[in-house]
Amino acid sequence: MKELTKSEEQIMQILWKLKKGFVNEIVELMPEPKPAYNTVSTIIRILETKNFVSHKAFGKTHEYFPLVSKEVYSDNSLNRLVTNYFDNSFQSLVSFFARNEKMSTAELERIKKMIDEELVNKNKKDMK
Repeated sequence: MKELTKSEEQIMQILWKLKKGFVNEIVELMPEPKPAYNTVSTIIRILETKNFVSHKAFGKTHEYFPLVSKEVYSDNSLNRLVTNYFDNSFQSLVSFFARNEKMSTAELERIKKMIDEELVNKNKKDMK
């Protein structure tokens, strides 16, 4: 899967939220300073060539919708991050976050609880 630029990803975030939308609706939801209508339209056409977006025509106007789900793109992005920055090791990624001084003890405890629950679920599945 192709990687998106920041501008492309920003537009995809809006389309994922809207599910479908016209260029003017997308521009409206963009942060200030808002890009020009033509700029957003151009980026959406690029997203179409990358097969992230398609459209339904209504006369001369188009309603755009995502072809790639946020979940699929997120999964792909996370895998790319782990591969490129953590030697293809999710353990290294988790260790990085555990050592991060910005994480509180409470956050680490919640993560530990989630991991423990996932281990229980996986063990149940393995026993079947």
